[in-house]
Amino acid sequence: MFATNCSIMNNISKNLTLLRTMRKLSQQQMADELEIGRSRLGSYEEGRSEPPIEMLLKISRHFHIAVDALIGADLGKMENPSNLMMVGKNRLLFPIQVDKQGNDLIEIVPLKARAGYVSGYSDPEFIEQLLSMKLPFVPTGKHRAFPIVGDSMPPLKDGSFVVCKYVESFREVKDKATYIVVTKSDGIVYKRVEKDKKKPSVLNLHSDNKTYRPYEVMLEEVLELWEYTCAINIGQYAAEELNQNSILAMLHGLQVEVKEIQRKME
Repeated sequence: MFATNCSIMNNISKNLTLLRTMRKLSQQQMADELEIGRSRLGSYEEGRSEPPIEMLLKISRHFHIAVDALIGADLGKMENPSNLMMVGKNRLLFPIQVDKQGNDLIEIVPLKARAGYVSGYSDPEFIEQLLSMKLPFVPTGKHRAFPIVGDSMPPLKDGSFVVCKYVESFREVKDKATYIVVTKSDGIVYKRVEKDKKKPSVLNLHSDNKTYRPYEVMLEEVLELWEYTCAINIGQYAAEELNQNSILAMLHGLQVEVKEIQRKME
């Protein structure tokens, strides 16, 4: 059972109300869907009682939202609650950033935020604090930029970024393609992924640098999968030249260059 405290109670009550409002349901309608009494749902929304673990799991499955997001984040604190994107059957609420026109932005996960991503990936406040950019040449879908650490995936160098597309289902994984794999134990890794026909619940992760041995990861350990779209190799820059502002300026510069090329081609 989760420990009872004010922050958890507040998050649960606010998030339940938000979920119900987004679905345009009355308390009675939502209570019927959860197969509980309206007064019981009301006590959860008003913070008078805390749902037991069985009910939290039921709510999680019903709305396709991770339990840690349900109890650990105040989803209503987002600047614009409409920035909660539906992603198939994995998670109903997927925090994203959008511009004033409602277009998706590519969030940049800097190296210093890499360690906190596992605990913050479902927290809208964490996502809103990330820098963001727009690139004109990425395909449709939700994209995010992740930092590369180490030399296991040449020619990408330490400090470079890969822009990747969110994978909604494990069924979409392409054998021997490269992915950002976010796991509970290892955090963010960039690897070549191979499926194991004999072990459907396992992914084999390979490095292109053969000095690193492949290893297995259980699907139940995987929090997110992001398929490689393009790379921004900044490994040739000195460490003192790289900070969040300079990286962002370089990426925006890249956008301008591409737009200028497109304009000339037209």
